[in-house]
Amino acid sequence: MAIRAIRKDTDEILRKTAKKVEKIDQRIITLLEDMTDTMREAGGVGLAAPQIGVLRRVVVIDVGEGLIEVINPVIVYESGEQMREEGCLSIPGITGIVKRPKKVIVRAQNRKGEIFEIVGEDLLAVALCHEIDHLNGILFTDKAIQINEQGRD
Repeated sequence: MAIRAIRKDTDEILRKTAKKVEKIDQRIITLLEDMTDTMREAGGVGLAAPQIGVLRRVVVIDVGEGLIEVINPVIVYESGEQMREEGCLSIPGITGIVKRPKKVIVRAQNRKGEIFEIVGEDLLAVALCHEIDHLNGILFTDKAIQINEQGRD
């Protein structure tokens, strides 16, 4: 397990679409572990593989309810609406108000390759949407209704 460098918003890899994981092998397991270590070290609640320079559809999230690992996530249901302030480890010093669904259901694979669904509401719904956007080359600033700059690193 290792701490990886987090790519900043000027890095073109963050604008690319991540590729589907075809085989969950030791490289993907190591990626999940490195991403978790990196997210926790940086004080984030989520991290997508492109943020550490890997164009694969892999995400880790922990909104305070335990670690969630998702591989090849797809939003299969969304309802409601919420406006929340978001930040991003790839865009330090910037936050923004973003409109997201209040509830989502995401279908994905776990590290064993098993398909499962996770229901996300409130902050978890935001985190799932935010990280899945990363897999599609979308940053929260693309969707923000209002941007707040606190001074960039």
